[in-house]
Amino acid sequence: MLKFLRWAFLSIIMMVAILIAGREILFVGPVQTVTPLPTDKILDMHVHVAGIGAGNSGCFVSEQMRDSYKFDYYLKAFGVSRQEIIEQGDQLVFKRLAEKLNASRYVGQAIILALDGVIDEQGRLDKQKTQVYIPNEFVAAQTAQYENLLFGASINPYRKDALQRLETAYQQGARLIKWIPSIQHIDPSDNRLISFYHKMRDLALPLLSHTGQERSFHTAIDEYADPKRLQLPLSLGVTVIAAHVATTGENQQQNNFERILPMFKRFPNLFADISSLTQINKLGYLAKALTAAELKGRLLYGSDFPLINMILVSPYYFPLNLSIGEMRRIAEIENPWDRDVVLKQALGVPTELFVQNQRFFYSAN
Repeated sequence: MLKFLRWAFLSIIMMVAILIAGREILFVGPVQTVTPLPTDKILDMHVHVAGIGAGNSGCFVSEQMRDSYKFDYYLKAFGVSRQEIIEQGDQLVFKRLAEKLNASRYVGQAIILALDGVIDEQGRLDKQKTQVYIPNEFVAAQTAQYENLLFGASINPYRKDALQRLETAYQQGARLIKWIPSIQHIDPSDNRLISFYHKMRDLALPLLSHTGQERSFHTAIDEYADPKRLQLPLSLGVTVIAAHVATTGENQQQNNFERILPMFKRFPNLFADISSLTQINKLGYLAKALTAAELKGRLLYGSDFPLINMILVSPYYFPLNLSIGEMRRIAEIENPWDRDVVLKQALGVPTELFVQNQRFFYSAN
């Protein structure tokens, strides 16, 4: 027994030594030269919100999503519990978001995203097929109560009154229109949406559309998030922001990230955000995005909150880019936005990317 313990101890020591040596050999440091953070506070253009219908919010979550282990993790990341929102209403989520932003050293405002549902053949909301529904009316009313929360609308273009809803969202101060085509059953390449795209272009409302594989929800039609399906709105003059730069997944046997890159040369109105690119399932993609010539000047800062406040994101996932001290220092940052910003800065996200949102959204409204 003593010999076995001695052997086990020596084996562990050797393994640790090998890992340390391997890390020293493979260590590459930041993706790019680290630059200072901006002196002005940053605008986060990709923040989600949750609701179950408490407090007459109009929100709802499908039974499959509500029973999923993911749902309570999401609520915890928002800083609320299921019981709290039952007692105090879905409005509590906005209050907690505003408080966390107020406490942030680096991020001052966030665009809070509504999420429309699946629409049936009669142009009406289909609750049976909708997994999550966060209505515009609720998000617009709540964000209006906080200086640091901005309204991000979501309109399924198959709604019978979609054009009227666009006008209403614009009047309410919407900064963009948000789609997750794979769960809203929207085909961005559908010619029936041309009038909707014309209206978006005329109102100068950008389209923030999820691109790439979707695994945050119970089910998804991933081909609808093929970035090439966005060529129709782009060709009609709509400003499109490809959420997550089409990282993960493939279409027609081609990686989605590789599918979208040539589109940036063809369409000057195509942008992308870096939200979720530090998640463990997307390791390596931030480096690709920051160094791709096609993406120079086209990237926007987004966090994909609440996912940055979950185990999906950690500085410890970057041992070849960050020193042990840096990983520890970043992990100890309490505020989720500050932790996200400092992590991305340490990995090489440049100053100009962090300030791009202020020019992008405020000059367009």
